[in-house]
Amino acid sequence: MAKRKRLAVPNPEQISAPEAKALDIPIGYSPDHTKRRAPIADVAGQAATTSALEAVAGELQAAREEGRLVQKLPLEAVEAAHMIRDRITIDPEEMATLEASLLARGQQTPIEVVEISPGRYGLISGWRRLSALRNLSKRGEVPNSVLALVRKPDTASDAYIAMVEENEIRVGLSYFERASIVAGAVREGVFSSEKEALNSLFSAASRAKRSKIKSFLPVVKTLGPWIRYPAALTERLGLLVSARLQSNPDWGRRLYDRLRKADPATPDEEIAVIQRALDSSDETKKTQAKPVKPSARPTTPPITVDRRKGVLRLSGPAVTEDLMDAVEALIRDWKS
Repeated sequence: MAKRKRLAVPNPEQISAPEAKALDIPIGYSPDHTKRRAPIADVAGQAATTSALEAVAGELQAAREEGRLVQKLPLEAVEAAHMIRDRITIDPEEMATLEASLLARGQQTPIEVVEISPGRYGLISGWRRLSALRNLSKRGEVPNSVLALVRKPDTASDAYIAMVEENEIRVGLSYFERASIVAGAVREGVFSSEKEALNSLFSAASRAKRSKIKSFLPVVKTLGPWIRYPAALTERLGLLVSARLQSNPDWGRRLYDRLRKADPATPDEEIAVIQRALDSSDETKKTQAKPVKPSARPTTPPITVDRRKGVLRLSGPAVTEDLMDAVEALIRDWKS
């Protein structure tokens, strides 16, 4: 009988894994047969990303240089007194309303500044917003920062024009404030004459409006430092004061004495003093009371008034271009 072969069970520890064979994997596939990018695609993608980032960086740099990029600046880095401000006074109620708006909605419109030294900026426009944010920051209600557009005006006159245009659009200036910026810009040498300043700063204004601003210049130059509440001086009253100043410069000094003695504590009190000075007949009484010597020649009055039915004619050496502009503006205002 043939012997059967005995089968031996191999020791598991002695069994080695079969040698792995290399797989023919096409480019673009991983060993687990998942799709992957080819090396050339990776290079192209990286180049496209770099190009896009460079384009964005270039656009940001251009926006910064052209003053189109809104930047966050520390409040103390902005000098509000860098330029003569056209905004002389502000109503406390208006400031409270602005502060409430900034507190509720944040700063919606950036201010405009110009870099005057590394890290220091001069204010062009946005004085009200800057002042309100500083008030809120002092009370700890908002962060110590302001959103700003850093402009690069070619000349100082461009900066003044930008300030006036921004305020004219947002909150109309009084005629006294408009005349003040004209006189101040000339005094600082920004413009060579009042005519140039007036035509440049208010180029978009009508001829009648520029005429009224011009009429307020004598008021600003004569009474500007003495009047406490210039913003309360209405257009009509200011034109009357201007006409009186041009016809009789001494009247301005007498008005100053009245204001000094009255020491007005409110705008209404100051306006009342000015109105009484205009209505006063002191000059007429003094002229009538003064005796005229027979041998003395009567002096020619500065303004001669010829009044007839339907005709009012003014003549004399005191009838200047400014006076005629003021009278014309008064007539136009009366018609409207």
